[in-house]
Amino acid sequence: MSTRTEPGAASPGTPESDRRRERGVSAYARIFDVPEQEVPAAFSARVGLPFAEEALQAAGGAAWSHPALDGRDRSIAIITALAAQGVAGDRLGTHLRLARRHGLDEDALTALMTLLAGYIGYPRASLAMETVHGSLASTDRNDTAPL
Repeated sequence: MSTRTEPGAASPGTPESDRRRERGVSAYARIFDVPEQEVPAAFSARVGLPFAEEALQAAGGAAWSHPALDGRDRSIAIITALAAQGVAGDRLGTHLRLARRHGLDEDALTALMTLLAGYIGYPRASLAMETVHGSLASTDRNDTAPL
């Protein structure tokens, strides 16, 4: 029985694999805005240990660290991909919060959804826009709530 390894993937248990996992933990800590030490357990609780470990390895690869894309570019790409697949709610909301930290404001997110409507269809774009609108409203409520 042979074991396949994805191109560019580090062999499990090697120093490179460990570094890649650490970069993945760091990436997910930024995405979910949680301390790095909480990421593995929280992610495992949500999707199970095997899937979480695979995702941490993937997030530690070049896709999340390549210098040709900045955080804003990645946010636009990920929001577009999620909207195109019909993903909304909390999953999209997590990336919308990250996008706002990367400088995408209400106007930019609305313009993105309007542009996408012609390419992915109005039903999926409007579903994503509902999440955009809802996440902006909850941010406004949180910004004005007393501490």
